[in-house]
Amino acid sequence: MTSLASERSWLLDPSVLKLVHQCRRLIHSEFGVKLHLTEEHLEQQLSDYARKTRSGHLIRTWQTLKEQVPQLNIEPEEDDGLRRNYRGQVIADAPPASANDHEEGEAHPPRKKKVIYRGQVVG
Repeated sequence: MTSLASERSWLLDPSVLKLVHQCRRLIHSEFGVKLHLTEEHLEQQLSDYARKTRSGHLIRTWQTLKEQVPQLNIEPEEDDGLRRNYRGQVIADAPPASANDHEEGEAHPPRKKKVIYRGQVVG
């Protein structure tokens, strides 16, 4: 069994570490996510955010990092294209609305919860 330290020996190179910190900083500024060097799947997360980014600077930094560390050439996970993204983050899909949920003449479906306005139950 290999330890996390032996798997991440490439982080001991100062030039590589500088590139990793630069990627982390760019990811934090764009996505608001703080990645830590001790995270278990750091390489995968860096790769995922580099694929999602709109920043050319992050893409170039990640490419430079991959050229210096061949271990980082991670194959992307298979994506069937059905997941929806908002600003690079996967969002949960709303349940599909079927045509039979409400009558055709009705503009809005009936409310499912009680609405109280100024102490009175409304519609």
